[in-house]
Amino acid sequence: MQWNWQYPDWPEFIWDATKLVKAERLFAEGAGVIIGAGRHLENDDQESLTIEIMSLEALDTSAIEGEVLNRESVQSSIRRQLGLATDRRKSEAAEAGIAEMMVALNRNLPIPLDQETLFDWHKMITNGRRDLIDIGRYRRHAEPMQIVSGPDYATKVHFEAPPSTAVPSEMERFFAWLHNTSPTGACPLPPITRAGIAHIWFESIHPFEDGNGRIGRAIIEKTLAQGLSTPVLTAVAGTLLRRRKKYYQSLAHASQTLNINDWLLWFASAVIESQQRGLAMVEFILHKAKLLNRVRDKLNPRQEKAVLRLFSAGPEGFIGGLSASNYMSITGAPSATTTRDLSELVELKVIQRTGERKATRYHLAIPLKAVQTVRVEDLC
Repeated sequence: MQWNWQYPDWPEFIWDATKLVKAERLFAEGAGVIIGAGRHLENDDQESLTIEIMSLEALDTSAIEGEVLNRESVQSSIRRQLGLATDRRKSEAAEAGIAEMMVALNRNLPIPLDQETLFDWHKMITNGRRDLIDIGRYRRHAEPMQIVSGPDYATKVHFEAPPSTAVPSEMERFFAWLHNTSPTGACPLPPITRAGIAHIWFESIHPFEDGNGRIGRAIIEKTLAQGLSTPVLTAVAGTLLRRRKKYYQSLAHASQTLNINDWLLWFASAVIESQQRGLAMVEFILHKAKLLNRVRDKLNPRQEKAVLRLFSAGPEGFIGGLSASNYMSITGAPSATTTRDLSELVELKVIQRTGERKATRYHLAIPLKAVQTVRVEDLC
């Protein structure tokens, strides 16, 4: 099997730009809507939105690699990195590391990517690791860098990257291309096209001993943001996590050819879907602010705690809906108090009730925008 970097024309990728025109237009329009909607948020709500998006991106990009992190700990770490008040929750090394990288990424979105930044990111996401030799630098081991699966006696090689000795020169060429194709470069590319190429190129080089996936997805965020008038995170990892199997399949296919039409179209569909999910988050925060302002000083501490817990579940809502037993667990209230509290919240139109008896569930009384799957066919 021949890998893309083994072709004589590497890294001269081939694609049909006309097939991406609609996706690039939708991305520009969607960014304008999100940025415009975000301006209606108060400072505290803008802060909450930023923390929520960064924490979700941190959790999702780690989950793609099979690493499950604690949401509250990640958010606490992000707040600490931002110099904000925290609950002093103790975070594990992996949680603190990915949180640090997300904050660094968000703070420096428009700044060109360079080797020093990548090395810093690698140190952050390998925080606390003792099993790696090369941390904060490119891999140097002599054995092949392979992505494999299966038992030792029947290993399947999904990809083999260039040898370690070739990594420095490969990365120099990659950085030169990023500079040349930036919005201010000699040959600027549209943001989705540039981010899609950057991702498959970086993953093909696979320059680090570990952490290439998380760093590669951070590169997606940076290159997309650099193509916007107001740089913002698109938070693509959430969609890639939902499509993880197809994501890996698409990367694997693209790693065997220089014709990346299929990869770029699939990637574009994931970006547009992610952007729609981002808009749903902004609208959710707007509805949250409006509702909390309406019931200010009308909720007792138990009710406020439960309502904030519902909001913490995000636009997709509290899984399964809030039950009376959930409310008691969250607030510590006895059964009779729970019944009274929930009835008052319904009367105040903070929550709405569905079902009967043991099947009774409560949901926030705000519109939740469903995010539809974006297919490649939708962009053609």
